[in-house]
Amino acid sequence: MALRLTYLVVSNLLSWMVLLTRPGAAKDVEILVLRQQLAVLHRNGPRPQLS
Repeated sequence: MALRLTYLVVSNLLSWMVLLTRPGAAKDVEILVLRQQLAVLHRNGPRPQLS
């Protein structure tokens, strides 16, 4: 479990470092893509009702 936690922490730190070194245009494109993905997920239909 400690190995998994260490892996998650290191991978998150590396992804943040990559994000900080990106130019502004790349960040803007990524934000647009993520917004489009959210829009598609919201269009798929209503959530099933719990019973």
